[in-house]
Amino acid sequence: MPGETLGVGTMASEPFVVMAKPVGPLCNLECSYCYYLKTGSFYQSSHSFRMSDKLLEKYVRQYIAASPGPVVQFTWHGGEPTLAGLDFYRMAVELQQRYLPEGWSCWNNLQTNGILLDDEWCSFLAEAHFDVGLSIDGTEWLHDTYRKDHSGSGTYKRVVEAVRRLQAHGIQPDLLCTVTSATAKEPIAVYRALRDLHTGWIQFIPIIRLTTDGGVTPDSVSGEEYGDFLCTVFDEWIYHDLGRLDIQLFAEMALVWSGGNASLCWMAPTCGRVLIVEHDGGVYSCDHFVTPDHRIGDMETSPLSTLVDLPVQRNFGNDKQTRLPWQCRACSWLAICNGGCPKDRLASAENGEQGLNHLCAGFRQFFAHAEQPLKQVMQLRKDGLTPDAVMNQMLAESRLRWRGVGRNDPCPCGSGRKAKHCCWSRRP
Repeated sequence: MPGETLGVGTMASEPFVVMAKPVGPLCNLECSYCYYLKTGSFYQSSHSFRMSDKLLEKYVRQYIAASPGPVVQFTWHGGEPTLAGLDFYRMAVELQQRYLPEGWSCWNNLQTNGILLDDEWCSFLAEAHFDVGLSIDGTEWLHDTYRKDHSGSGTYKRVVEAVRRLQAHGIQPDLLCTVTSATAKEPIAVYRALRDLHTGWIQFIPIIRLTTDGGVTPDSVSGEEYGDFLCTVFDEWIYHDLGRLDIQLFAEMALVWSGGNASLCWMAPTCGRVLIVEHDGGVYSCDHFVTPDHRIGDMETSPLSTLVDLPVQRNFGNDKQTRLPWQCRACSWLAICNGGCPKDRLASAENGEQGLNHLCAGFRQFFAHAEQPLKQVMQLRKDGLTPDAVMNQMLAESRLRWRGVGRNDPCPCGSGRKAKHCCWSRRP
């Protein structure tokens, strides 16, 4: 098919990522905290929510053409992307192979709730070498509180079955767990439930939602709650599970502290290089900003390589840095946090300036808690110690620091607070 018809375009000025939404906001669950379902109201009731075969071909060819290669990353998101059907993804893989330059390859990632993953699905995903991200909210009662199907029934057991089925086909899914105000109260139970699924990778995603009057919803996690949650999970991981699984935030922190650049957009100085392609070809600035005001164009009329470099998109990404309040600019953790995600900049700085991250206090607490032990682990591993040897040394040193410390004594972490008000519950 001629390039003029498909609107191929050229390579973008810098690498970028696209999250494709093949069925838009359609989902077979009704998760109470979902931020995406409301985007369905932007369309007429008769609107079809499945990406057409023609648009799929346009997307695959455009994205490959815009990529520097030799690996092109395709991410399929939702809503629930499996609702597009297996044949949709079979076609996507065929199109990728058709348009890939010689010597290039594709990496596909499917983010799913797992409900539709039967053996046929899992067999396809394994044969096509898909990575899979699976949403599961820790313990059964927490998951079933928030992640119900359309009949109001919990889905935890079905999701665990999907994990087991994927593993039987040779796929270890990444586990994505949201952290609500309720989740934050049970860090050990949540962490161990996820760990014991033995997939090797966990992401924790804080839930922060606004009410109609501009406040945060009761299920939103506060900064202090999130900080306590992360500190508790970190200690459990570093003293007991080092080398057995990775946690995304901890891995990204280690990457930055070793001199690298964070791959997570919310930790980077600027953003704007992760576009959203909706089922109808509409292109948006960010997954958390799929609104009419952030619709930057349409694949039908402009190639992705042009849209990602538009001034409006450049400004969107640069605003992450230029709109930082002074409190962030002066913060000792700026290099690792960079103000966090713009969607979460809902609080006021100490001088009343707007735009401070809602989770700021928690992040500062956690970074201070984790920096020394994580850097120590990095050095010990560099020196050749095994994970078990590292954990034994870390535990021994921690127990030594706590020797003779009572509840009302200063916490050995150096926070200045009494131990009972700080790390008492996390002591080894």
